[in-house]
Amino acid sequence: MRAEPRVGERGHGGSSLAPNRWRTENRIAIDGVSIRARRQSTTWEMRPGMLRLLHTADVHLGARHADMGEQATAQRERQFDAFRATVDLALAEKVDLLLIAGDLFDSNTQPRRSVERVAGELKRLADAAIRTVIIPGTHDVYDRASIYRAYDLPGLAGQPPDGDRIVLLTPERPEVELPALDAAVYGRVFETKRAPESPLAGFHVAPDGPTWRIGMIHGAIAIPGKTDADDVVVTPEEIEASGLDYLALGHWHSTQSARAGNVTYAYSGSPEPLALDQDRAGRALLVTLDQANGKKTAKVEEKRVGRIKFARLEIDAGTLSSQPALVERLAAEADPDLVLDVRLTGVRPDELDLHPEEVEGQLGARFLKLRLRDNSVVALTEGPLAPADTILGAFVRDLEARIGERETAGAGSEAAELRDGLRLGRLLLRGHEVSL
Repeated sequence: MRAEPRVGERGHGGSSLAPNRWRTENRIAIDGVSIRARRQSTTWEMRPGMLRLLHTADVHLGARHADMGEQATAQRERQFDAFRATVDLALAEKVDLLLIAGDLFDSNTQPRRSVERVAGELKRLADAAIRTVIIPGTHDVYDRASIYRAYDLPGLAGQPPDGDRIVLLTPERPEVELPALDAAVYGRVFETKRAPESPLAGFHVAPDGPTWRIGMIHGAIAIPGKTDADDVVVTPEEIEASGLDYLALGHWHSTQSARAGNVTYAYSGSPEPLALDQDRAGRALLVTLDQANGKKTAKVEEKRVGRIKFARLEIDAGTLSSQPALVERLAAEADPDLVLDVRLTGVRPDELDLHPEEVEGQLGARFLKLRLRDNSVVALTEGPLAPADTILGAFVRDLEARIGERETAGAGSEAAELRDGLRLGRLLLRGHEVSL
């Protein structure tokens, strides 16, 4: 086995995150391209200037999902499958480094077997010489009861105490140098869920450090009036002043990325959606750091790793002959990993007898979630009306006048109820049987 360079880190405690001085490297040229090389006993490790990262966060392994009832166990397995898929992606892409930006675990009260399961996945990366850096979040906070204090995650993955293939950043160890990657990773972690200050307060990476300077934070980007109550908050101005090349964020479960000055920052989102409205989750971020002509770039690519899918379907009610026909049509879309949002639109024929709750009940077990909303409208009476001195004629005139008043007043829900009453009344007065 090729000898690995020992990690060079210096824990500062307190609030200082000043980087260490970088070790001297040798440089050689191959075909006119300068490449960094680090001497390791009798072998040379050579790497081009590009650095490839895979960024994930908010895995929330072990979440209870009490609101999901019998589906909770299946959802927990989906989350672990997404974590495994992230590891598979790191191996397939041959990345240099996996970043886990907080809330790997949903809480600090997880059984040993769950931690061992995670360690087994991280060992796959370590065996392939892919490094992993982890920070605690707000669910697996680094307090006295921290799961990271209870279990030696790197040790469970077969790594030595001074190794750098699986590194946990803590208040005592807020940074790690990775000489083989010409990189350093900085993470400000607190021993309480609510941070006493911004993780980037007074933070700036000195320009004489390694080529690639990567930050990790589990917290919110400041949005006035929206993030005031969040436990950990940073501002775009602090990110811009940090001197980082990339900031890996966790806490928000939807994928998004942006820039603050020269700093690219991103939320990977959860690798598997944790709620049925998180349609921007289910991804990991493949980040390529490169430089040319003295200019650094950060390319961020979304990669799907989760199984849950979201789809919206609009169906013209005028094309439906009956409720069984709708059930048959939706059954063709059945998928236990699909959240399907169906909306009925258009003009609904009087004879179409639909009960959305019944349809959801019949098909619900075939989907992760099925939601059917009837936004169709009942048509006003077409053609000549029955004479006003007949029951049908008087009923239609009265109800349609009230519908017009409600729609003019913007009372859409009341108008919709009146339209449904119009439909039922027309059916009854024409001698049809009506079920409520």
